[in-house]
Amino acid sequence: MDVAVWGPGARAAQRRVAALLAEAGMRVLPRQRLDEAACVVVLGGDRGVRSYLRSQRGAAPVLGLAEGEEAGFLAQADVRQLPSYLSKLSRGDYLVEEVPRLAVRIDGRDAFPVLNDVAVFPSRSATLMEHTLTVGGEEVWHDNGDGVIISTPIGSSAYSMSAGGPVIYPGSAAFGIISVNSLDVTRRPLVVPDSATVRISEVSASMRCEAVLDGTDRHRVVSAVECSRFPEPARLVRLGRGSSAVSALAKKVHLAGDLLRMPPSSKLLLKTLEYEGPMTQRQLAARTLLPARTVRMALSNLASRGYVSRRVSPRDARQKIYAISGR
Repeated sequence: MDVAVWGPGARAAQRRVAALLAEAGMRVLPRQRLDEAACVVVLGGDRGVRSYLRSQRGAAPVLGLAEGEEAGFLAQADVRQLPSYLSKLSRGDYLVEEVPRLAVRIDGRDAFPVLNDVAVFPSRSATLMEHTLTVGGEEVWHDNGDGVIISTPIGSSAYSMSAGGPVIYPGSAAFGIISVNSLDVTRRPLVVPDSATVRISEVSASMRCEAVLDGTDRHRVVSAVECSRFPEPARLVRLGRGSSAVSALAKKVHLAGDLLRMPPSSKLLLKTLEYEGPMTQRQLAARTLLPARTVRMALSNLASRGYVSRRVSPRDARQKIYAISGR
């Protein structure tokens, strides 16, 4: 089996992974031959997978691996777990999940395909943005609010859901459109077929407007953003039960129920870790302004429920770093 290794991080980690794959009897191709690989092992966690899918247009399935942190939704295993998967990988004993992406044009210019969502907002918060939404060439609304989000099914349980959007079941041929904090109180999220072209036009605000792609890349918007289904889906390797998009969605549903019963301190820490990434107990106390004892109790509560995991800091073995489990 021919495989390739790709990663934005240190070359040493890539060499270690390549050596493990070669020891298991797989032929490791150079980066120049990524398109020829039966599977591309991508380092760097979820961010690494998104970066790979942005920069590479190859159709090879992607196995994402996290490095020194909890695995996530796209990268569901840690580098340390790779040896336990090598046998299955070498036999091709895995599922390939096809995930739809959005093709994006901003003021007539193509941007990279988006896996999660496109958010069109003013560059400064608490600034109203006016826009017109058309779907399949038909005008749906002329709106004024904080902004608008166009989401894929895989992205519908992330930023879109937190803004009040619907969770779109994985595998559905649909996109979600959410007007965020519209001045029209009757405005509701939309679910549209992914065969339709979604256009956000006549964009205007007192501040410059931007399209934020997958929560990272920002592009100035002068007039219009157009989204449609990208012809090539992302193809993700799933190695075992409980690793599919449906499984991840089920976990989020359980989390939503638990959040209602959690004390405010636990909710605050969970959100802080979600937005800020792994942190020490001291960093969490400084960031949230909670007393150290409250932080300890909240972390204990979250760990007992399986939502937070703890590991030794690579910089100081006396310190522990906390992160959201499954990230």
